[in-house]
Amino acid sequence: MSAHLDADPDVVVLREGTEGLSMESYAETLRERLPDHTVALARTPREERELVPKARVVTGITIDADLLERADRLELFACTFAGTDHLPMDALADHGIAVTNAGGIHAPGIAEQSIGNMLVFARRLHEGWRRKENSEWRHFQSYEFTDSTVTIVGLGSIGQAVVQRLEGFEVETIGIRYTPEKGGPTDEVLGFDEDDVHEAFSRSDYVVLACPLNDLTRGLVGEDELATLPPNAVVVNAARGGIVDTDALVSALQFEGIRGAALDVTNPEPLPADHPLWDLENCLITPHTGGHTPKHWDRLADIVAHNVDALETSGELENAIYRPESDSSHA
Repeated sequence: MSAHLDADPDVVVLREGTEGLSMESYAETLRERLPDHTVALARTPREERELVPKARVVTGITIDADLLERADRLELFACTFAGTDHLPMDALADHGIAVTNAGGIHAPGIAEQSIGNMLVFARRLHEGWRRKENSEWRHFQSYEFTDSTVTIVGLGSIGQAVVQRLEGFEVETIGIRYTPEKGGPTDEVLGFDEDDVHEAFSRSDYVVLACPLNDLTRGLVGEDELATLPPNAVVVNAARGGIVDTDALVSALQFEGIRGAALDVTNPEPLPADHPLWDLENCLITPHTGGHTPKHWDRLADIVAHNVDALETSGELENAIYRPESDSSHA
């Protein structure tokens, strides 16, 4: 479908792709969800300049603040990332444009991968893979996941998805959240203060990091925290690389301060080819693929389609990061 449309588009999909996924497939998925609306894909900078000023909804990684000057119809920017720190929020707010994010769409995949990583260490599957590569039929001792204690740091959509999938494994769970007084789905809930974190870590066989990276969580897992973990503990980082002190982690893994780590994110990222983490047999690494599944666009398109309808009915926006005080059009 050509981006040059006779009618003004209801939704414009910006050209910059994400996570190796085609924005054209995203646009097609939105058309399936919104058969009574016009969805246009802006394939070039010129088409973005032409189409954004005509749209009611724009969706993409970010939007150039200069484009907003002429975007008189624009009511909603739907970010295709969960994080929105990179957006020109002041400019969007000045123009009365609501902002939503993609929070939650990665949760099922990341939760499954986190549990898979814990099971790998529990059953020592990585040792089995190594022996297979060497054609060795040689037995080894593995462990049981049952009766382990799992601490989940962050009880947002990803943390909740991990806890939900842990049901049935007969494990004890500790949740760490900003507001522990609200409780949560885990057997025990603690806060982010140092004493609480250390208390949880001292009793943990597995720690799953599922929290945002911010001033509070940057470097949260450092030398003291790693030393507090029992020597049989495994750290699973499904969040952001900066939450873990990489040098301290390397040291803990090299000297068996902990049993292992499974990292879907690293600091730095991408991880340089000569980094010592690559050579550690007790460190599993995946290149930030935890949330990459074929259902990525389906889940995001469901959110955006719901919000297109919400704009027309003055309903509640799903995944709203910012919404102007007035729900009426600012055009």
